[in-house]
Amino acid sequence: MDTGSTAWILTSTAAVLLMVPGLALFYGGMAGTRSILNMIMMTFGAVAVVGVLWTVVGYSMAFGDSYGGLGLLGNVTEYIGLGDLMAEDTEATIPPMLFAIFQALFACITVALISGALADRIKFGAWLALAGLWALLVYFPVAHWVFAFDSDTAEGGWIANTLGAIDFAGGTAVHINAGIAALAVVLVLGKRGHFPQPHRPGNLPLMMLGAGVLWFGWMGFNGGSALAAGNSASVVLMTTFNATCAAMLAWMLVEKLRDGHATTLGAASGAIAGLVAITPSCGAVTPVGALILGAVAGLVCPLAVGLKYKFGYDDALDVVGVHLVGGVVGTLLIGLLASADAPNGKDGLFYGGGFGLLGTQAVAAVAVLAYSFVVTFAIAFVLDKTMGLRLEGGVEASGVDLALHKELAYDHLEIEIMEAVIEVSEEEEPVKEAAEA
Repeated sequence: MDTGSTAWILTSTAAVLLMVPGLALFYGGMAGTRSILNMIMMTFGAVAVVGVLWTVVGYSMAFGDSYGGLGLLGNVTEYIGLGDLMAEDTEATIPPMLFAIFQALFACITVALISGALADRIKFGAWLALAGLWALLVYFPVAHWVFAFDSDTAEGGWIANTLGAIDFAGGTAVHINAGIAALAVVLVLGKRGHFPQPHRPGNLPLMMLGAGVLWFGWMGFNGGSALAAGNSASVVLMTTFNATCAAMLAWMLVEKLRDGHATTLGAASGAIAGLVAITPSCGAVTPVGALILGAVAGLVCPLAVGLKYKFGYDDALDVVGVHLVGGVVGTLLIGLLASADAPNGKDGLFYGGGFGLLGTQAVAAVAVLAYSFVVTFAIAFVLDKTMGLRLEGGVEASGVDLALHKELAYDHLEIEIMEAVIEVSEEEEPVKEAAEA
């Protein structure tokens, strides 16, 4: 047992856990003033649901011995309840239970990411059901594909081993997976009443605080994925920092050239775009490569965000434009910018490695895209036809915080809500309930 590495992963796990309130504040601040609490609840609710499922079957599905050696799914019953991980493994460098909780938080954050696209219009109970089913049917299998490496006692996932794609901390399993899933659910859920008019963020300082907390936690997210305290983790921290800085500057440049001014919303979004893009590639590129990669993400993602207005899908908080597109950018650019001097030890096209790695990365990205979209769309469709996903129109007008949780983030909202209630039909029961509240 390596006590130094154990201490580093313990610290990284705590940092990743801090991403939960970070994401809640980031999404909450971006949402409208009458939706802040609901967005925070969606983040924490998803974490609670996925955390329970991870202990019961999730870890087994992700890291159990692959059924038939096909690399598609881990043995569901192999580590059920995680009791078998309690005993000390003298041959492991870090405790197995520590690895399990570290990866549990990856699962929780990934599912919570989807919620940002669904703001203002999904039932809270339906969201929790969606979160649980998506974790079981999409995230846990894909995590097995990407994160489960072959060992002396178990066969892992096909992307990590058979294909040999590079995904250091989750560009495919986390960001592409969550981003395309968000698009699938949005297509089933439909648009908000005011779309395509952009909504006003409810609390920009709160959003910036959330972005900063996410940036801090991401250092543990990426750096902890080295699974050891050493050179690899150190390089990863540097590349993660560089890409984030470059992406922030690039996003603000796009805003300045396009709109005439840079915004706090753009700066925060640029930082997240850089973090997303460097997640799969943080162990594959040099510090300069990270700057280039971050700059590309910062240029491409703000343009991708605008596609929702062109194609008419209501991605409320830009999950598709930032996480899906940023994840694809980071995954594919490994094929161009990877250097054998980096911890992953492979050269991309620009370093004389040819087109092979680029093709490998593309196959991994497309496989996750296709599987996640199809299965997520099916999950959302079935839930919509059974329990129903969409809130009634009057609830959207009065605000989801009051209608669903009987709470308000700010006292002054009472007047605004009553004005909105007056504008809609009193025959709608949800509106009556909001008015009475």
